[in-house]
Amino acid sequence: MNLELNNPALLDPEIVGNHTPDPLRFAFAKKKGPHAGGMAKPVPTELTQSALTNASSEQGNKGPRCLYIHIPFCRVRCTYCNFFQYASSTKLIDEYFEALKKELLWKAAMPWTQAFPFRAVYIGGGTPTDLSAKQIKQLGEMIRSHFPLTPDCEITLEGRINRFDDQKFESALEGGINRFSFGVQSFDTKVRRSAKRLNDGEEVLERLQHFVSYDSAPIVIDLLYGLPHQTLDTWASDLELYLESGAHGVDLYQLIEMQNLPMERLVEQGKLPEPANTQVKASMYQMGVEFMAKHHQRRLSVNHWSSDNRERSIYNSLAKTSAQVMPLGAGAGGNVNGISSMQYRDMDKYIEAGKADEFAAGMAFYSAPNNSLVNTIKAAFDRGVLSERVLPQGMFLALKPLFDAWQKNGLVNLSSGYLSLTLAGQFWSVTLAQNLIQVVSNQQNPNSLLKPNNNNIDKKSIKAA
Repeated sequence: MNLELNNPALLDPEIVGNHTPDPLRFAFAKKKGPHAGGMAKPVPTELTQSALTNASSEQGNKGPRCLYIHIPFCRVRCTYCNFFQYASSTKLIDEYFEALKKELLWKAAMPWTQAFPFRAVYIGGGTPTDLSAKQIKQLGEMIRSHFPLTPDCEITLEGRINRFDDQKFESALEGGINRFSFGVQSFDTKVRRSAKRLNDGEEVLERLQHFVSYDSAPIVIDLLYGLPHQTLDTWASDLELYLESGAHGVDLYQLIEMQNLPMERLVEQGKLPEPANTQVKASMYQMGVEFMAKHHQRRLSVNHWSSDNRERSIYNSLAKTSAQVMPLGAGAGGNVNGISSMQYRDMDKYIEAGKADEFAAGMAFYSAPNNSLVNTIKAAFDRGVLSERVLPQGMFLALKPLFDAWQKNGLVNLSSGYLSLTLAGQFWSVTLAQNLIQVVSNQQNPNSLLKPNNNNIDKKSIKAA
């Protein structure tokens, strides 16, 4: 395979980065997006239902499978969030939950669903913890009753500490939820308030410690760096408080573009200070990596760590990379048997589709012919190392001009058939993965009309992975 990487156009700074003494902070101007994606061809609107029906009617391959369930409600909209759909209200949630149960039963009976077991389930949003205790328990029980699951299937409930009381927590456990992910973002009350987080940091810490004390399921948290009012000192404190919380794992995510988000408007109006620039966020990332190493936290990916063997982060590692994901709920995204889809965000359209026994897909795409290769690249860069053995024969060598340029620019190290990311490369991992996918896809499909596809959307698509 000749990738013609001697072509100077393929080795410009947009692809290989800038040659700088400080690649961590200056290799690229900014991240290209929250997740790397391949190329896909849109399914014509009139063929969407038949394409999804055919995909769900076949058993497909045995590869890893996940289930994503979207709960599109929040009590308030965080200033950095682009996923806000509906304000939480009992009436709306009850109506939605009935439609969700109908879709769950419908899709659970499909041949594709029953062919092989699911390795992970993620109930995301929105704020799934805004469901009632009864609904949380019922949802967990329905998942376990109607979907084939591996014996060690990870079932995660995402949410907030806010109004997630002991009754809800215990109901979730009774329903079979075996992992909890809380979006803490910061323990600093001033930072939290500016982002429209509802609880003081001290209360968040106390509740986390309380849930950990049950010793019944792993408790993991998200910390977000680069927020307004967040200094290097407050970030250092956030890292320390992660340890103090006793949480079993932590994701460190950087704030990305604020375009068209409430935070952007508040900054323009002078009501919030500018969030951190790329260089400061790079320093925060470095602090996080060094902190985790100092305290012997086990690294699971370029941005996720665990404090013990209880936390596995199965859904995040699979859904962002190689797994097929069945989507349930308004606003959910997934991919089944070569067809990726994004479901209606509009609740009325979602409910009407369910009543008509139709897929609630607002858009769908055919996976690219090189989808397996794209998934391999995404998985490798999420782990921080690409092996020659996982690529088609000869490809690693063909890509060596690109890899050499990355190594020269301080982003990777090449040794014995392995491309390992440096600290700078880890910070820019999504950008590097996207660039490699672009190079490979362009060479394999030089006249392709395919479009970039980022529709394998998981809960973290507002943040850099």
